[in-house]
Amino acid sequence: MTALEPRDAEVTPPTDAVQAPDDQQGGVLGRDLRALSIGIVSVVFLIAFEATAVGTAMPVAARELHGIPVYAFAFSAYFTTSLFGMVVSGQWADRSGPLGGLAGGMSAFAAGLVLSGTAGAMWVFVLGRAVQGLGGGLVIVALYVVVSRAYPQRLQPAIMAAFAASWVIPSVVGPLAAGTVTEQLGWRWVFIGVPALVVLPLGLALPAIRRTASGPADPAAPVPPFDRRRIRLALGISLGAGLLQYAGQDLRWLSLLPAAVGAALLVPSALGLLPRGTYRAARGLPSVVLLRGIAAGSFIAAESFVPLMLVTQRGLSPTMAGLSLAVGGGTWALGSYVQSRPRTEPYRERLVVLGMLLVAAAIVTAPSVLIEAVPVGIVGVAWGFGCFGMGLVIGSTSVLLLKLSAPEEAGANSAALQISDALSNVLLLAAGGAAFAALGSGAGGGGHAVADGVSGSQPVAFAAVFLPMAGVALVGAWVATRLRVKSG
Repeated sequence: MTALEPRDAEVTPPTDAVQAPDDQQGGVLGRDLRALSIGIVSVVFLIAFEATAVGTAMPVAARELHGIPVYAFAFSAYFTTSLFGMVVSGQWADRSGPLGGLAGGMSAFAAGLVLSGTAGAMWVFVLGRAVQGLGGGLVIVALYVVVSRAYPQRLQPAIMAAFAASWVIPSVVGPLAAGTVTEQLGWRWVFIGVPALVVLPLGLALPAIRRTASGPADPAAPVPPFDRRRIRLALGISLGAGLLQYAGQDLRWLSLLPAAVGAALLVPSALGLLPRGTYRAARGLPSVVLLRGIAAGSFIAAESFVPLMLVTQRGLSPTMAGLSLAVGGGTWALGSYVQSRPRTEPYRERLVVLGMLLVAAAIVTAPSVLIEAVPVGIVGVAWGFGCFGMGLVIGSTSVLLLKLSAPEEAGANSAALQISDALSNVLLLAAGGAAFAALGSGAGGGGHAVADGVSGSQPVAFAAVFLPMAGVALVGAWVATRLRVKSG
């Protein structure tokens, strides 16, 4: 599976999708797709609930485990190992279908949560996040392959919108539930309790996937072997990203050595795994993949520090800090719904540009709450607009990726899209974490703290995370003008 050049024309949908009967006029909940849709959306719902709940509990966990200086590492460890899982899942799916990757990924996802929830030291907590990330990488690529194979192209935007909509309830309930559990029972129960929810989505999704999307894309073709070169590149990109993250948090002269080794591993590995032309924003598929990374990385790197900023600088409880972002789930789903409408298809590129401008505006507005006179609620309002922009961008890049991929290449290209997403998260979290550690990572060392005045270095440390990420999002607005291949 090699990186592909962009195509001008739409590809023919997978065989299963072409033969799907027209009694699916009910859309993604039509008779033949109902069980599959409910199953895979339930998987996304679980992942969404975990993300919102864990994000709320993370500041308390890091403080109790004396891990505030490596706070960003608890997030980036997830994305680092998911890079390897994505490449493995893409090859696994292209060889034998997405079923194995989904089942194995959900199992690792649950195991990582248990490991973090029982951790007695920060390094064990981070290890659990890494195991969880490996499972998440396997799952996300498998889901994309399921969509590519089982759904006609006309229904793919709708199921992507359903994925986004499945974040709405977790975005509201997750922070409230996690905050309540954290304050009443302890943060560990937030992690340990989620794995019990794995059984239901697996029970719904696996039989439906086995029936509609299992096996290789072309059963008549010989099964290709695993591409060992790509596996080595995936391992290189994961190790390189991990070393860069470590160097960014260590901040000593000796850390230049792991930084150099990490860069030497990561750069050639990334060039080998992403479509040719990605780093120069070549039109078509390369720009789609690049934009996904820019959007996800800038947004996640900023969002990861929002609860910590609200808890340590404005004295909010973990529950209220999490709820300040709850409106984002609904607006993200709304943005994804808007991009899924047939009438918006001719304007997709403009919508994505608008989305990236909204993301940049949200990120640059968030640190205004470091000024005591600014109402804390401004974060929720800004993040609502930013999440609407992300709904436009993430949904559109997913649709364009599948549109530019032949069925037998959906696994490799989906892996490339998710690699760009996760790699950007790792690198930008590393950059933000290094800036935060250098300028005042002592924030939060003493309790909820801090409703009245803070040390001068701490607000500067948070601003050093948010403002550069807003600049990255503005670069994404330019990349969004290069998603379509010019005719001729």
